Amino acid sequence: MSIPRVFLIRNRKRRLEQGHPWIYPGEIGRIEGNPSGGDIVHILNHDGHFLAQGFYNPVSQLILRVISYSENPIDEEFFLNKIQSAWKRRQWLLSNITSCRVVHGEADFLPGLIIDKYEDVLVVQILALGMEVRRQWIFQALKKIFNPRGIYERSDVSVRRLEGLEERVGFVDTPFDTQITLQENELKIMVDVAEGQKTGYFFDQRENRASLKPIMTGWGASHGIYRDPEGRPQDKKGKEIKNPFWDGAEVLDCFSHTGSFMLHACLYGAKKVTCVDISEKAIEMAKRNALLNGFLHRTQFVAENAFDFLRNQVNEKKTWDVVILDPPAFAKSRQVLEGALRGYKEINLQGMKLVRDGGVLITASCSYHLSSARFQKMLQEAAADAHKILRLVEFRRAGKDHPVLLGSEETDYLKFAIYEVFNR
Repeated sequence: MSIPRVFLIRNRKRRLEQGHPWIYPGEIGRIEGNPSGGDIVHILNHDGHFLAQGFYNPVSQLILRVISYSENPIDEEFFLNKIQSAWKRRQWLLSNITSCRVVHGEADFLPGLIIDKYEDVLVVQILALGMEVRRQWIFQALKKIFNPRGIYERSDVSVRRLEGLEERVGFVDTPFDTQITLQENELKIMVDVAEGQKTGYFFDQRENRASLKPIMTGWGASHGIYRDPEGRPQDKKGKEIKNPFWDGAEVLDCFSHTGSFMLHACLYGAKKVTCVDISEKAIEMAKRNALLNGFLHRTQFVAENAFDFLRNQVNEKKTWDVVILDPPAFAKSRQVLEGALRGYKEINLQGMKLVRDGGVLITASCSYHLSSARFQKMLQEAAADAHKILRLVEFRRAGKDHPVLLGSEETDYLKFAIYEVFNR
């Protein structure tokens, strides 16, 4: 059976040739054959030169999603090999990894497919019609490669409706306990793959969480604590300090979710961490994670809207050595970007006011519609309004298990910045 062919128009941006995996309806000149939604088609330029194979979905604005740049068949073995290749990449770049993102959609040449590995459990998110049609191929490949204890589907995201799909969630085959304890950077972290945000956890910040290590200590002097000639810590009155974390930072962690940044802060020597999240379920899980790792005595938890909490703490003139802001994506479409920027500016403006002079602001955005340049411009505007000066320590992106395609800015979504904050 011949494969349908889609010819692109002459006067279009050559995004596909530069590595971008999406084609929009306005880029299509004509279609030969009669493809149905979810079918694989050959994508050709206006002269009939083969460019790629892609999933076809006439009801979506992403009418074509590239899945291969060769003319080789797209069959069950193709999926097995692609997933196996993605997993080998993680094993290569993240030695001895047991929990991570295994497949990151378009950036792993499997458009609309997310696969996360939580120890011996897999969580799958299917976002594209072409993947939905081939879901059984995906599940069979996962069973063959990983032999998991269980697979859970978290296709409970609104973007599926843009593909003409209903949301779907639940066990694939045999049910299992969805609360899982994973290992990350010497920590034990409990997550619930059925109840947590996204697929249960945010693997993309793994390396960024580890980058907290040098920042969590070295604060004793600013708290008025010094070592005597024998090296014992004491306060200005000469009283010996018994707290073993006397040199650690006092940390505010907003949008803390289940406490992954809090756990790393404590691991690396923080004196005290205050976690704030609007979700009481998330706060309860964060408490359990603190207890699991022996950090409960150095933590406190607040179930409150972070916007309100930040403003109230500013009004009460509270301050911390380190303030961490890791909010959800405010800009989920380009149309709401300006409103989202106001939200990002508000939390960063208030967060900066809560940082002690010479302290540290750690801030992030996972909205791919917000560019790195605009993110930093917003921070500069917030700093000016807060009468603060920012000095960059480090600017980072998502971890190695979340690859970025140079030709697709959408895959470069996470911004993570560490700044020193000074009064002016």
